[in-house]
Amino acid sequence: MYLNSIFTDAEAFQRYYDIAVSSLLPLVKGAILYTIPLSIISFIIGIILAVLTALARLSSIKIFRAIAGIYVSIIRGTPLLVQLFIIFYGLPNVGITLEPFIAAIIGFSLSVGAYGSEIVRGSILSIPNGQWEAGYSIGMSYVQNLKRIILPQAARVSIPPLSNTFISLIKDSSLAALILVTEMFRKAQEIASTNYEFLLLYSEVALLYWLICFPLSIIQQGLENRFGRHLSK
Repeated sequence: MYLNSIFTDAEAFQRYYDIAVSSLLPLVKGAILYTIPLSIISFIIGIILAVLTALARLSSIKIFRAIAGIYVSIIRGTPLLVQLFIIFYGLPNVGITLEPFIAAIIGFSLSVGAYGSEIVRGSILSIPNGQWEAGYSIGMSYVQNLKRIILPQAARVSIPPLSNTFISLIKDSSLAALILVTEMFRKAQEIASTNYEFLLLYSEVALLYWLICFPLSIIQQGLENRFGRHLSK
């Protein structure tokens, strides 16, 4: 009886081990081909959108402020999953059909743009008015002042929280599985549907997400320490 139990446990362990090893490569490929590129592309586009939105909200032109404010309010006030579903499943009803990867990029970029704009806007507002006045006093225009004096200083303030946004985006990229993007979590779902080892596969993919995010968290902490010391001087 005891020997049978050991033999059975050994067989079960070997089975779990084989599944974990055989699924590792497809999961890593899903991360390399989809999860990481999706996160990087969406973040870059999102940051550009965030800067433009922040500047629009700080603009003296009312229509720019209104449009930017509505955009931020809608994106921040609705779930990201719902936004992805509208873009991928809803837009075909009005004749706009997008590939899953493109739809995911649009959805994540809009999300990063809205949340990131608040970080950028707050960073710009944190720069003392004296910096603006100094630029104007030497004949700089608004654009020159912004480009050469304000934005470089605001970047130092915004980099640490934006780093956190990037880490969150990598984790949120798992939502792309629900619009058929074959990223890492989607691969885990596909593999688990064939062997029914959901706990094992989902735990494995969670470990891989952690292995991606952990070094990024260390980098983020370093940025916070570096720029925190700089700003405190």
